Amino acid sequence: MEWIIWVLIGAAVLWVAYRFTPPAKGVESISTEDLKTQLGKKDRQYIDVRTPGEFKGNHIKGFKNIPLNELPKRMSELSKDKEVLVICQSGMRSSKASQLLKKNGFTAITNIRGGMSTYRR
Repeated sequence: MEWIIWVLIGAAVLWVAYRFTPPAKGVESISTEDLKTQLGKKDRQYIDVRTPGEFKGNHIKGFKNIPLNELPKRMSELSKDKEVLVICQSGMRSSKASQLLKKNGFTAITNIRGGMSTYRR
């Protein structure tokens, strides 16, 4: 029973560390509220890295579905000349996708904190 408490404490510490860790250098981070002012701008690319099933169930108009596991082979669909805004369900996969984009030469990347779980229309 005691080990369960330690596991829960460890999980809580990891969650807090993740939430308050700054994004990778060169990757912006905005809230879903801030995203609302960014939607529809033509000089940006909007990418949803959730699974096709998650995307089909609920998504934001204008976002293109490129699941995280497909991103490495589908990066050619994105322009390095435009800012990329990345969303997922909670912010975890989009953070990984942002770092992957950064490593592949994208310079203007914005991760959407909290993801679809915090997005309210």
